[in-house]
Amino acid sequence: MSVTARLIGHLTALIAFALLGGCATLRVTDPPRSADEQFLLSTAAQKAVTQLSTAALRDRRVFLDASYFNAPEQAFVTGEVRSKLLLGGVRLMENRKDAQIILELRSGGVGINRIEFLLGLSAIPIPGINNGSNSVTATVPLETPELALLKSTKQQGFAGIAYVAYWADTGEVVTSSGPFVGRTYRTDWWFFGIGPKTIGDVPTTSK
Repeated sequence: MSVTARLIGHLTALIAFALLGGCATLRVTDPPRSADEQFLLSTAAQKAVTQLSTAALRDRRVFLDASYFNAPEQAFVTGEVRSKLLLGGVRLMENRKDAQIILELRSGGVGINRIEFLLGLSAIPIPGINNGSNSVTATVPLETPELALLKSTKQQGFAGIAYVAYWADTGEVVTSSGPFVGRTYRTDWWFFGIGPKTIGDVPTTSK
């Protein structure tokens, strides 16, 4: 067998091996809430909780009642308040009947404001086209490309936190703190279609 024939044989084998080789599938999940959204809310909540005063509750047996707190990130905010109380010397009780003081947590709101700006031409939807099938009629949504000279998306996170504490036996108020508001922001910039350039006070999840 000539050298050329052997080279052709080796090349054929390599091509066949490549075509018959195994393949792998990477599964990508897309949760309903983005990490950016959760960081904006949780960081705002942290900033609000740090402003709460717990001095009057030190060395007291306290039960934390979060039933009046109904807002996004409820579990995280409640955990932050628990940490604040514990680090402040408060003795948290798991059962209401064991507590000297009941602390009711509440929130004026936890959410995100979003502002978008575009200098240029936004994408314009156009009628879809038939997919070419005779048996199934379907259209493919189409739109013109966006032409952005300058574009920005600004997100502001807000979290309001407050509490009132009272004696478990008499209902007399012991102390209260708040409401305090924590704020976060994130802005993404595009210049002549290049970007995003991200600034803000929350961790970024995209590069």
